Amino acid sequence: MKIGEYSTDESVLVIAEIGNNHEGCYSLAEEMIGLAAEAGGGAVKFQTIVPDKLVSVSQEDRIEQLKRFQLTYEEFEKLIKVAKSENIIFLSTPFDIESAWFLEPLVPAYKIGSGDNDFYPMIEVIARTGKPIIMSAGLMDLCGIRKTVDFITDIWNKSAIVQELAIMHCVTAYPTIPEEANLLAIRELHSLNVTVGYSDHTIGIEAAVLSVALGARIIEKHFTIDKNYSSFRDHQLSSDPKEFSQLVELVKNATKLLGQREKVVQKSEMLVVDKVRRSIVSRKNLDANTIITGDDISWVRPGSGLAPGNENMVLGKKLRKRVAAGELITLNNLI
Repeated sequence: MKIGEYSTDESVLVIAEIGNNHEGCYSLAEEMIGLAAEAGGGAVKFQTIVPDKLVSVSQEDRIEQLKRFQLTYEEFEKLIKVAKSENIIFLSTPFDIESAWFLEPLVPAYKIGSGDNDFYPMIEVIARTGKPIIMSAGLMDLCGIRKTVDFITDIWNKSAIVQELAIMHCVTAYPTIPEEANLLAIRELHSLNVTVGYSDHTIGIEAAVLSVALGARIIEKHFTIDKNYSSFRDHQLSSDPKEFSQLVELVKNATKLLGQREKVVQKSEMLVVDKVRRSIVSRKNLDANTIITGDDISWVRPGSGLAPGNENMVLGKKLRKRVAAGELITLNNLI
């Protein structure tokens, strides 16, 4: 999957999900972009929220809380420039249709959160932009995910849009307990023929690293400047810069360890193959003109002669010249 110039086929994309951990403070948001880039993140992600377009106006307390965490459109435009200067991809999840349109000229791909993976009016708007889509699959089983995937691909097909879709395994619980992380579900997502990723809400980074072995090509981990920054719940389940840096390095190492799907002999193995393989040798001293029988041969290291499995080339043949015990039996010495 291509997100801007980044290819998830070449390396796993690790996204620092800043979300609302800036708590509405622009300068903190700007600082966090720099810290995420310094920690090796491939992208930062925010949440573009207009409170009264997300929750009912009757929920006054909730709206007031969201307003405290809200960044303006103008601030998002400035943050995009900051991300560009830090050479890190900028993404943001829109939480309403207007915000989806606002982000269209600004982001290389859209991220749809789990809470809106069945919000079809907004999904349609996003799909019609023709940009890549990353969608979290929390709150859904495979049947529900397939329905939304089909909805998106149907729009693309009818509009002659050729684009890529990523589905992120996700459990919408903050934090997600290990017993409910259900990482093996990542394997099931491959049946959708999409890029597969993992949006991690567990404590720590073990689950995110393990997801790479299951085929995750995008990892999203909440990111904070300090796990104890405030009482806002997301800080505690987020990675701070040190932990996030460890995550990035472990993901890189996991990718190296996984290698390729094809089982091949590695270059390092070729250096020791003769030392650890066996050859057919004489079990005892054998005179010239001896007709070799099964009692005359043995199999020992090194493997520089005839390999086991070639006994039919030796048995019943006559020796040209004498062979000492432990000596290779070669085809040149057989009549």
